[in-house]
This record gives sequence, structure tokens and C-alpha cells, in this order.
Amino acid sequence: MANTQTTVPLFVANQVLTAAQQNASAGTGVPVFATTVTRDAAFGGSNKALAEGQLCYIEASNIVQYYDGAAWATVGPTTSKIAQVVQATSTTTTTSTSTSFVTSGLAVTITPTLATSTILVMANTGVRNSDGSYVSIFTLFRGTVAGTNLGDATNGMVGIYATTAPFYGQVAVSYIDSPATTSATTYTLGMKVNNAANTVYAQNNTLGGTGGRGSIIAMEVLA
Repeated sequence: MANTQTTVPLFVANQVLTAAQQNASAGTGVPVFATTVTRDAAFGGSNKALAEGQLCYIEASNIVQYYDGAAWATVGPTTSKIAQVVQATSTTTTTSTSTSFVTSGLAVTITPTLATSTILVMANTGVRNSDGSYVSIFTLFRGTVAGTNLGDATNGMVGIYATTAPFYGQVAVSYIDSPATTSATTYTLGMKVNNAANTVYAQNNTLGGTGGRGSIIAMEVLA
């Protein structure tokens, strides 16, 4: 965008200002940044300190923010709470006989606009259970499967089971998270079996044993 800035100038005594420097201020009224990352980098230079009441505009989420002396807060727009939606998909079948959580092959990364935002995470994929005697379990993690399990540590969020084998079906899970950060945050759909004699398949729900699409969505909801 024409008004996007990557730096916030700091002028010194007796410095001659250029027309471009004057026009940047006159043309926008407030600094315009592509994302909160470029905003923080611009205000983080040498001898630069954020002042209470500083304004900025973020293009990625189309919001105006002000600095309250401790953190950035949002002025508007107030008509919409949805700042951004990120999706990742996969058609690659992932299989496992592990009794510990492993990745299903579905993960999405989102960078929250505000630390006060909540993140709605939704995952959906076709699944197959090889043995009708056992259960396959799915859950969401903040980070990788080595990160924070957002479901039950043992039983996850949902399990699939059938008295006949193989079982074909669909798994859908969702969770509202409060990561309290403006750093890039990854969410992963994890899976495991309760007995290694069983095999769980993700992105696979066809009788032929191949095919299926999975998706995972992260949606930032402003506070």
C-alpha cells in the first residue's frame, strides 16, 4: 500500500525535513503498518520510546490502535470482531500406531493482532480406524504435539470406535484459545491409538484406502 511505513522517523535539532517526510505525516495522519510485526519493529529502534496516546493503523486487520502506556489497544472498527482467518489443508494420508500423540498432518499458524484476542480453532478430517476393538483419539495442541494439549491429556477431545473394522468416518474438533501473545502461534491436530494393534489414518476415509481432505482453521476474535 502507498502509505505503509516500515520505520518511525526520529528527528534531531536543526535537521532539515524533506518533502517526503512531511507528506508522509500529512497524508496519513497516523503511521500505517502492514502488520503488528512491522509496527513493533518500527517503534523499537534506537532512542525511540512509545508515548501514551500514540496511534497507528494496521493494514492486515484494518484496525486503528492506540498505545495506552503499557500495551496496544484497538480503537476500531467496532462493527466486526473478526480480525483474520487462516486456513491450512492437506490431502496427504497420515498413519500411526503410536499410543502417544503424533501430528495428523494438519497444522495452521496465526499471528494475533492483539494479545487480548481469542483464537477459534476448528479442524476437520476424514479418518479410518483399522481395528474395531480399539479407539483412535484426536485433540488440538497449541504448538506442535510437544506443546500444550488443549484437550484432556489422556482422552483428547474426541475418539472414534466401531464394533466392526475397518471404521470410516469424519472427525471435527474446535476450541477457543487465549494465547495472550502477538507472536506467531501454531495449532496442530494430534492423534493416537489406545492400543498399538490398531492403526489410525487421517485424511483418509475411503473404502479404497486412499484419499480424503482435511482442514484446520484459526480465526482471531478481537476482545
